[in-house]
Amino acid sequence: MNDCLFFGSNQNPILIKNKPNKITKPIQFKFKNENENEKQIKQISTGGFSTIFLFKNGKAIEYLKENYSNQKPEKIQIKNIQKVTVGFDNETILTIEGNVFAKGRDINPDNPNKFINISSLIEDTNDRIIQDIVSGRNSIYLLTSNQNAHGIGLNHYGQFGFDSVTLEKTEKPILMMKNVSKIFSGNTSSHLFLLNSNQELFGCGNNENRQLGLGESRKERKIKIKN
Repeated sequence: MNDCLFFGSNQNPILIKNKPNKITKPIQFKFKNENENEKQIKQISTGGFSTIFLFKNGKAIEYLKENYSNQKPEKIQIKNIQKVTVGFDNETILTIEGNVFAKGRDINPDNPNKFINISSLIEDTNDRIIQDIVSGRNSIYLLTSNQNAHGIGLNHYGQFGFDSVTLEKTEKPILMMKNVSKIFSGNTSSHLFLLNSNQELFGCGNNENRQLGLGESRKERKIKIKN
């Protein structure tokens, strides 16, 4: 069995009842599920309002802000899960088959608590098999098996790499860049980096604190960072 060591902010409380708001020494967190196959942890992803535990059997549970206080996780009703990511206010699931399901106010504002298949919304039907997912603060990035990067959610800092921020939001994945081998971002970040197959690195999005390594502080389209 894999037990977790938990420390940091516990203000809601997040996972541990009857503990202080700040946990400065790791304490053990045990799953109450009696099924041993659902205690073998493969991955944990945590963001602004939720935490997802992915088990080695391809199943996952989530702790939401609404149920933190009673420590009752919800089972995610998606099978064969390969990877999970949590942003500030979004959750994303990648299955072994290459499908991606997501939920959140910036993804599905009409029903933010319902997972929808966002990979099926990619315009090119031959580009819907996803090999990796990355969460930003209010955006989700998809890397397809054809090495194309797509973005969905907010583009208010130019995260999608266009020449302007006129398109502030999209509820369908749009093509950001081709020939991409890896996408890098943080789950509370409004900027990202894209590495192509030639090992050229590009950055775009929020640069107000010079996160992209540029001298000027501004919103950016795709900028080559390093050869």
